[in-house]
Amino acid sequence: MTVRTFTTGRLRKADYDPASRQLDLHFDGGTVLAYAHVPEEVFRRLCTAPNAATYWEDRIAEEYPKARPRKPGAEGAGGKTLRDLFGGEDEPGTGNP
Repeated sequence: MTVRTFTTGRLRKADYDPASRQLDLHFDGGTVLAYAHVPEEVFRRLCTAPNAATYWEDRIAEEYPKARPRKPGAEGAGGKTLRDLFGGEDEPGTGNP
């Protein structure tokens, strides 16, 4: 995963996973937006844009499908849990689906 931190503007951090082509954007106030099927070249241009938030608005926000943001530390966490797959408890026999 590639991470880029921004020091100006409302966009604070961009996480890009070239394997899944998912881009997670972290904004002021804790909002995280994720986009699927983003080419690596678009991520590179975001990182070199004079104003990353404007580039996001113009070139990413309406062009790529929204996705579910990755959980912090999820890259290399080893596979999905039952909760990730079904939304229930991880422990079998708890009565939750």
